[in-house]
Amino acid sequence: MAHGDAALDDASQGVPPHEEHTTAPTRSLGDDLEALIEDAKTYVDAELSYQKSRAGFVANRLKQTIAFGAVAIYFAILATIGLTVGLIIALTPYLTAWGATAVVVTGLLLLTLLMVLRASKAWKSLMGAMQGDEEEPTDDG
Repeated sequence: MAHGDAALDDASQGVPPHEEHTTAPTRSLGDDLEALIEDAKTYVDAELSYQKSRAGFVANRLKQTIAFGAVAIYFAILATIGLTVGLIIALTPYLTAWGATAVVVTGLLLLTLLMVLRASKAWKSLMGAMQGDEEEPTDDG
């Protein structure tokens, strides 16, 4: 019997040629649950890897922020010292060296007092909010 004859024999028996050897795969509920558990494990592993890399990125950026912030504060302090010395030198012809020093130092101490009072007010507001005494915290800027 030739190959063409086999197809003719199947057709004569009522079996279409394209369906002669096809069977639908059977899956059980257990197989589906195993696949679901495996997919969940894969998702958890991927999420943990993502969060680890994200934490590493944040830690790196935090280190850079602290380093650059420290350098910026250092330069701001140097600029303030330069401004202080410059003000004393600029005011010396008008007030004498001691007078210029007294005016500049008094001005800086007044600014310091103002900042300490604002910090104290912010601290009291924070402590009131933590203890629940303050209904609505206010932000005075």
